[in-house]
This record gives sequence, C-alpha cells and structure tokens, in this order.
Amino acid sequence: MSSGWFFLAAMIAAYGVANLLQSVAATRTTVHHTFDPGLLLRLAGHRTYLIGLSCQVLGFVLAFLARRDLPLFLVQASVAAGLGVTALLGVLILKWRLPLAEVALLGLLCGGVAALVVSARPAPAQPLGFVGVCVLLGAAVLVAVAGFFAVRLHGALGSVVLGSLAGCAFSAAAIAARPLAGAHTFGAFVADPLLYLLIVHSLVGQLLLGLAMQRGSTTAAVAAMDAAGAVPAAIVGLLLLGDRIWPGREWLAAVGFLATLAAVIGMTRYAEPQHHHAMAHQDPPAPGGPGKGAGKDPGKGPGKDKAAKDGVRHARGSTAAYPSPARR
Repeated sequence: MSSGWFFLAAMIAAYGVANLLQSVAATRTTVHHTFDPGLLLRLAGHRTYLIGLSCQVLGFVLAFLARRDLPLFLVQASVAAGLGVTALLGVLILKWRLPLAEVALLGLLCGGVAALVVSARPAPAQPLGFVGVCVLLGAAVLVAVAGFFAVRLHGALGSVVLGSLAGCAFSAAAIAARPLAGAHTFGAFVADPLLYLLIVHSLVGQLLLGLAMQRGSTTAAVAAMDAAGAVPAAIVGLLLLGDRIWPGREWLAAVGFLATLAAVIGMTRYAEPQHHHAMAHQDPPAPGGPGKGAGKDPGKGPGKDKAAKDGVRHARGSTAAYPSPARR
C-alpha cells in the first residue's frame, strides 16, 4: 500500500484546522481594500494565525508527499475535504450554525472524495518541460494582476472571487509540486525552477485567501478556492503529468470529481457569513452618529436596523447571528 494514502488523510485534517484558525485571525485584522502584502505581516502578529499557518504548512508538506505517488485530481479534491473538518470544528468550537443546504453539500463532498479515492491509481509523475514552466510563470503574473483589481469587491462576491483566484494560485503550485516531488537528489530539488514557482504561487495564494476570508464567509472563500484549484490541476495531471485511473473505474472517477466540484461550488452559493467584516462594510454608521439617525425615526436607527437584520439572520439559522471571537 502506498504511503501516499497516509499523507492524504493527515493532509485533510491539517488543512481543516488551518482554515479555521486563519479565518479567526483574519476577522481580528483590519479589513484591507488593496492588494497589500502587508496583510500577511499583520496577520503574522496574531498567534492564532501563526498556529493556523503552521498547520497549513504541515498540510502543504503532506500534500507534497502525497503527490509523489497519487494523482493530482485526487489530492486536490481531497484538499476540499478539509472544508468539512473546518465546518465541523466551527460548529463544535465557535458555535457556527450551518444551513441544511450546506450540511447536505458537505455530505456530497465526502461522497465525491470517497469515489475518487477508490478510482485513483498511484503512479510517479512525468516531467513538466520548459513550456510548462513558462506557462506557470505567466499564470503567477495573471493571478496577481487579477487580485490587484479583485480586492475592490466586498461581501460574499469578494469572498468568492478572491477565493477563486487563491485556488488558481494554489492549483499552479500543486502542478509544480507533482513532478518536483519526484526529484531524486537534494541538489536537483533545489536547482529545479519549479520549486521557486511553487513558492511564488503559494505566497500569492496565501495573500488572496487572507483577503477572501476578511470579506464574510469562510466556507464560501475556501469552497471557491477548492473549486477553482481542482479543475486545472486535474486536467493538467491527466493530460501531461501521467496521472492514472484504475481500468474500468473511469466512470467512478468522473462521478466523484463532478460531485466534489458541485459540492464546493454549491457552498459558495449557500454558505452563510460567519464573521462581521462584510456586514460592517455594508452597514456603516450614520454620519451624525446613532443619535441623529434615531431622532428622525426611533424605530429605524442604525442600531435597531442592524439588530433587526441580525434577528432575521438568526431566524434563518445563519452563523452570522453569533459574534466573532474578537467581539466576545
């Protein structure tokens, strides 16, 4: 039995914990409206974020080791399974409330990943080639430029768009990691340009993910990231890197991949916000302060209006009805 299966299971747990901790830290940091790498430095000032980042680095290393034998379509789809761990921990620790639609989608996600596990055939990767390296370099520039403009978006849309861009960056990093994991010597590993492309894409993806988590829903941001990251890696892996499926199980792999993709895309639609940054942006205080707003209509002051909105969200089972840890 390939050791990649052990690395895969440990990776899912590590990414699940990392998503939760980084989400908590992102809500405790001032919302950024520019593509500013300084966000990573500010987040690094939070112990919670550093612990989450350590878990993500561990997950990254485990994913790297898993990619040495397992196909990209399996590893990248399994990264999405970490979202299920995040949701479970959020419910148990932070008292999130998940809508029934989101619970159903998490179940579909687990079923899709299980189908991929059964259909995937371990095999070493093929080299990517010079053209592939150039394409990955160009992709880093395109994602960074798109992120520069996408930071102007807020709320759920901002979470989804920035999360999707983060997924593209992490997908490119995964593509670089698959052949890089097969390096036979340390010298060949360090001299390979794929190592440095992997680092660049990972940093860009990390910055975009932090920005996405600041804009509302953790599950929407991470689901969008996983959906955008799974498809390119799966296609490149099957066409160029030698990924394999057990004979006769191609249909199972297709069903599993589509189920996983549908689940993560669905979560970008049904996920409720778990934090208050987005609501704070949408509901700014009146210019004259709460007193003036309440003076005109005691029943429609900013405070009461926000309370009414929170009440509606609470009635719908939204996780937004719970304050973030920073406000407790």
